[in-house]
Amino acid sequence: MSENEIKKEEQKFYLNQIYFYLTEGCNLACRHCWIAPKYQPLLHPQIHDILEMIRTEGFHLTMETNGVLCTPEIAQHIAICNNPFVSVSIDGADLETHEWIRGVKGSFESSLEGIRNLVSYNIFPQIIMTVMQRNKDQMEAVVRLAESLNAESVKFNVLQPTARGEKMHEQGETLAIEELIEVGQWVETTLSASTKLRIVFDHPVAFRPLSKMFGTNGSGCSVCGIFGIIGVLANGSYALCGIGETVPEFIFGHASKDRLEYVWENSSILQEIRNGLPKNLKGICGDCLLRNRCLGSCIAQNYYRSKSLWAPFWFCEEANAKGLFPKTRAYPTH
Repeated sequence: MSENEIKKEEQKFYLNQIYFYLTEGCNLACRHCWIAPKYQPLLHPQIHDILEMIRTEGFHLTMETNGVLCTPEIAQHIAICNNPFVSVSIDGADLETHEWIRGVKGSFESSLEGIRNLVSYNIFPQIIMTVMQRNKDQMEAVVRLAESLNAESVKFNVLQPTARGEKMHEQGETLAIEELIEVGQWVETTLSASTKLRIVFDHPVAFRPLSKMFGTNGSGCSVCGIFGIIGVLANGSYALCGIGETVPEFIFGHASKDRLEYVWENSSILQEIRNGLPKNLKGICGDCLLRNRCLGSCIAQNYYRSKSLWAPFWFCEEANAKGLFPKTRAYPTH
């Protein structure tokens, strides 16, 4: 047995985060939602009890919400949890744009009020905006809105071609790869320099400047923590993540009958991913110098599109096809 094989055999994967998709419904109707059915944690009828359990157990709380149902009472419950981090989705700097994307009248002001409630309890949330043709010209305005609301940061998401987002890609409502790369460079340089807020553009690692690629204080790029994460869907199923709602192959057990420890250590899908990443990645992801850090960006997205765990990420694949993938981030070809 080789030294590398021994190291692989001895490697231990530790579960450090559980994603709970608490509901199978949502109070909004977002055009771009990547999960079908969509979810909204604050809709859960026992959300107060859940937050109390998180507090008493001393777990770290990270929550993504549209903010509409974030009342002062809920904000207070979140605030007493262990170092909570909350992200609130705002997809436009004005009512018309946000509500066109989110699909419900009155949601813009309700989301802003939810943010204000969080801030009143010293929770300074991250604002998340998914970038598309309809709102791309409002990115700077959303940063200014975030500043006025005392947000901690702004994260710009790339609209993914999954579930409802797939239809938006087909209809030309998303940004072309050339635009995404240009916008990403503008965010990383010009827009980031114009504010004291932490600004993130969630494009693949290979497209980031070195100054934004690494960091221990939140300034570095976000990468998928697939080796330490498991999802729990609203019906109690264990899944790779929320994409298990639309990809049944990524469901591997149920909380009512399967011990989490057993699933984590014995799931055939998780074992295949652990043994195959990053060495089995194909295409440009296999040729990328940063594959050990990026891990194919999002295995779930890649599988959704191709039915292969090792397929390249669509963003990098499109960029490479047009000669736009950074040559300094790929192994030289002969």
